[in-house]
Amino acid sequence: MATSTQTAPKKVGKLSTSVGLKIQMAVSGLFFVLFVLLHMYGNLKMFSGPEAYNGYATFLREVGYPLLPHEGVLWILRILLLVAIIVHVRSALILWKRGKEARGPNAYKVRRGRKSQQTYSSRTMRWGGIIILFFVVYHLLQFTTLTLSVGADAYSEMTPYDRMIAGFQPDVWWSYAFYFVALLALTMHIRHGAWSALQTLGVSNRRREATFNWIAIGIGAAIFVGFMVVPTAIMLGFIS
Repeated sequence: MATSTQTAPKKVGKLSTSVGLKIQMAVSGLFFVLFVLLHMYGNLKMFSGPEAYNGYATFLREVGYPLLPHEGVLWILRILLLVAIIVHVRSALILWKRGKEARGPNAYKVRRGRKSQQTYSSRTMRWGGIIILFFVVYHLLQFTTLTLSVGADAYSEMTPYDRMIAGFQPDVWWSYAFYFVALLALTMHIRHGAWSALQTLGVSNRRREATFNWIAIGIGAAIFVGFMVVPTAIMLGFIS
């Protein structure tokens, strides 16, 4: 008599489930927001003059020394940021692929008269994330590796303050425009991402949803204004 054999179902780790991936996205996204806020704090020191801004840049490179090597803390933050971005992007791609497969071929046939429940920020998360990723690479090449010298000939021979001034002069208006578009994408991404992360982590609920929605909007708006005010002041000649 023939006996049928059944293959044991493949075990899926908790982190590989949709909930696990959303938690990974939430945690990595919140880390990115904290990094962005710290970066914004440093940028605002441009209003205090060259000594304050250059001093802060030096502090970031020397903090922890001699327990850590020169720029040790900076490299730890950079590595953590890179890991967070990889985890965030990987989780987003897997969730997007699963969602697309679940919806099937008729996913984009919208019934006439049905109102979309998505916000504009949520609908633009994918392309906004791509813009942010390209901008991060561009920003690192300009201000970290000094591979791109925008508005000047040799960034490596300039102070951090002078690099910032050179990078947003009127004759390199396209740099300002790219910065504006990237920050707009970042604002919408953070607005929806912060709200979604609070829900995923169980902080928000239906009763507090409106409150946390406004908190997410406030965080996004504060980041947009906080980052744009410096290059705008440089373009208008208030910082030189």
